[in-house]
Amino acid sequence: MDVGFEKDAFLHYTDLSPYARSLLKFTTMCMNDKGEQGLDFSKFTVEPEIIKTGKINEVLNGKPNILVQILKEPIAAKGPRLSCEISLPGRFVVLTPFNDIVAVSRKIHSSEERKRLQKIVESIKSKNFGVIVRTAAEGKNTAELHEDLTALMQMWKTIMHNLKGAAPPTRVLSEQTKATSILRDLLNEDFNKIVVNDRNIFADTKSYIQRIAPEKADIVSFYQNGSPIFDSFGITKQVKSSFGKTVNLDSGAYVIIEHTEALHVIDVNSGYKSVSNNQEQNALETNLEAADEIARQLRLRDLGGIIVVDFIDMKLPENKRKLMEKMEEFMKPDRAKHAVLPISKFGIMQITRQRMKPEVNINTQELCPSCNGTGKISSTLLLEDEIEKNVGYLITHQHSGLKLVVHPILHAYLTKGWFWSNKVSKWKKKFGQKIKVEASSNYHLTEYRFFDQHEEEIKL
Repeated sequence: MDVGFEKDAFLHYTDLSPYARSLLKFTTMCMNDKGEQGLDFSKFTVEPEIIKTGKINEVLNGKPNILVQILKEPIAAKGPRLSCEISLPGRFVVLTPFNDIVAVSRKIHSSEERKRLQKIVESIKSKNFGVIVRTAAEGKNTAELHEDLTALMQMWKTIMHNLKGAAPPTRVLSEQTKATSILRDLLNEDFNKIVVNDRNIFADTKSYIQRIAPEKADIVSFYQNGSPIFDSFGITKQVKSSFGKTVNLDSGAYVIIEHTEALHVIDVNSGYKSVSNNQEQNALETNLEAADEIARQLRLRDLGGIIVVDFIDMKLPENKRKLMEKMEEFMKPDRAKHAVLPISKFGIMQITRQRMKPEVNINTQELCPSCNGTGKISSTLLLEDEIEKNVGYLITHQHSGLKLVVHPILHAYLTKGWFWSNKVSKWKKKFGQKIKVEASSNYHLTEYRFFDQHEEEIKL
């Protein structure tokens, strides 16, 4: 499907929505609407649901115009994935047009609370709107839920207004800013400070929190210290230490994360950890510690697809079962769909995790200044010839009072021996000019620079 992106978007039949025919009809009506007041959605007649086992060309015949929602952003060679199951997420509820179903999050365990929330939402929602009550709605009163629902219905009216006379492909509604969408999904009573270093984002964040949680408005502060905000709060260091190939654990154990074309491989090593002489107990404790970190790394790096984890071998079935249960517990906070399979007889655990977007791959290693990433440096003899050649070039171009600054080891090599045997003396004899050589520990092994008599660097 053409959504204005450089690559065609993909719409699977399972994402078509039971109300696809209603959506087709609605899109056409809005685009052709000539009235000033717009459509009254409560009076819209919903079409019969499509069958679950049909074919997409039976529903979308030809090239019709239809309202779609971006389900997944483009990844690698794939275009965006689309959905016709329109959903507008709020802080406490999610609005789903074209149905009248009210569903309550299963994570709200109290049956009485679930019934209370369902009763409230059913009494305040409008016709032709379905509502999913989110976990964050637990304990909220009617006024809070009504305010959230009203804002979402206003958003739907904005969509209807923007559809009017629209020339496809065109965007009719954008997601909130990244900052406010994160706060919408994650903000809870545990937040005690939000620090922002951008004036516009600060204003948006402050305004958003004043609207949804006025009592927490004071936790937002503007950062205007001189140093970078990530450095000041130690985030840069954490990112560098968290995204390398090797992730160290507090106990001395470590985890190695490798990436292949088809899957991600994680190896758990005990390192110098030795709590007791009981090897089985050591293995269990290390594996449990590693499982917690692995679950965190999957979220941090947003690793998707198949993840194979090679835990330290354990013999007792109850320990394997305990590790399996703990891994599932550690994975619970992960909002991506995932599945954890039991440990095999070889000590291998398989995890599948939904690929939401391109994985976070931060290069924590820097190019070696000596070898430029090749792993090899020039021979000292060749380096000596290179420096000598540059000395000759500079002298022939009328440079005098030359000073050469090198690494201390190279300095020792060039100045070692008696007057008649060291390299600097040979240069003086050859070029008829004294060359001053200084050592600097700030230089890497093969680095050297020339300076003139005014202490200004000479660029070669």
